[in-house]
Order: sequence, then structure tokens, then C-alpha cells
Amino acid sequence: MKIFSSLRVLTLTAGILFAAVCYADADSSPFVHPPSAYLIQVNGHTYKERNAHIRRPPASLTKIMTALIVMEMCKLDEVVVVSRGAARETGSRIGLRRGERLTVRDLLAATLMASANDACRALADHACGNQRDFVVQMNARARALQLQNTRFTNACGHDNAGLYTTAHDLALLTEKAMQKPSFAELVARKEMRIRTLNSKRSYYLRNKNQLIGRYPGAIGVKTGTTPNAGQCLVAIAEREERKVLLVIMHARNRWRVAPAMLDAAFAADSADIEENPGNTMKATVGD
Repeated sequence: MKIFSSLRVLTLTAGILFAAVCYADADSSPFVHPPSAYLIQVNGHTYKERNAHIRRPPASLTKIMTALIVMEMCKLDEVVVVSRGAARETGSRIGLRRGERLTVRDLLAATLMASANDACRALADHACGNQRDFVVQMNARARALQLQNTRFTNACGHDNAGLYTTAHDLALLTEKAMQKPSFAELVARKEMRIRTLNSKRSYYLRNKNQLIGRYPGAIGVKTGTTPNAGQCLVAIAEREERKVLLVIMHARNRWRVAPAMLDAAFAADSADIEENPGNTMKATVGD
């Protein structure tokens, strides 16, 4: 029991130190110079928001939808052969080679934890034969989930004039994806190693979400960064009876503002949040 208590103290201390380092020089409130758009939801109720219904490029937050569709269409132990298009993907990648074989589960890990575009594209090509048809499925799923201000043009989140979503829609999408146990398990992992099935190559994955393992209660979810989107983040943290979901779009320093916003949500009075009229997120339909 003493060992458990000591470990808990160390974990909480590490989280406090991380938060202090992230925004030591920030203004007293994270809302003084906020991201271009954000949404903070506490136990399903909106705590604070800014431009939450304004369309913005999501960068790799797109991969939340990609992962959801792959999990709905494919079995986790299916074998994926890395396509030519996947091996040629640009941006964030782990270096997959054409013809390598990996399981859907391992490629999902690379997609969600390392935000690997080559793994993401390999999954899209596997699920639908090509990225074009996969994007059709992405947009159909968005309509079914009533994401009214969301449109996809590629599976990875590359900047494109036709690719957009909102903080509000991302919150709804994330809640749906987190209902998948495998999704929730992967986005909460700090690191892991995956291996090819037809060679001796392996890939070490470290979660790009710096909150995981450092911010107390953090259990996900996904980062995203492109020139047009700026720094984006969807984060979920749980403590006791409170769950906070945070969506940040186009932030100057997400690792400074995110811990401060999460702290504010955990410190907020429950009555003030739950009694505000009209602030409950609408449930999705079309499952």
C-alpha cells in the first residue's frame, strides 16, 4: 500500500511539473490569448468554447475518422500489404516499404500514436482498394454522424481547400471513436513496437500526444499539425467522476494552453457547468 501511494504521489508530481513547464510564462488565464477555435466539454456539457462551429483544417485529427472507419470495416488481425501510394506518402511517417505486411492493429497504432501518414494510407488502401473510395466512406460516415460542417478529401489530413471540420464536430467524432475499445486502448498508450510479418523490420512508436503519461488522468486522443491548420489537439482526461474533452484548433503552443484549459475544467464548479441552458452536446445518430 505504501508503494502504491508513493507511485501515485510521483505520478501527480510529474503531472504538476509538466503543466508548470508547459505554461510557466503564460498569462494567468489560458483564455486570454486562446487558440483560434476550441471546445471544452465536461461530462457531456460545454464548459467553454470559441468558434466551435467555424470550419477549419483539421490536419491529422482527420485520422480519428480514418481509424473509426477502418475499425468498422476490417478485423484487427487482418494482414495489410503496404501499397505503392502508402510507401510514397509524405509528411509524418515511420518509413514503411512497399510490399511489407503488417496487421491492421499495428498500422492503427502507427496511425494514432505516431500519426504516420504511410500507415494511415496503407489502411485506407486496404479497406477500400484506394484512397478515393475510402474518402467517399469517410464523408458518408460524417453525414451519418450528423457532422454537418465536416468534409474530407484525404485519409491523412494533408492541407486541402476542401478538407475542413469544426471543434464541435471533432468532439462528436471523438466520442464515437472512443466507444471502440481498441481505439481507446491505442490512444492511451505512451509507446510500443510493431513488427512486419514478412521481414525482420520493426518500428518503435512513441505517442505524439505529450499529455499521455505526463498530465494526470490523460487517456488520449490525437495531435495534428500542418501549415494551414496550425497546432491542433483533441485531448481527454478523467479524474474521479469528471471527464474533460478538449478540442484545440490552430493554437500557437498547444502544450502550453492544453494543460491550463484542462486544469480550469477540472477546477470548475459542477453546478455552473450543468445548469447552463442549451450547453449539452447533442447525441449522434445514424450508427
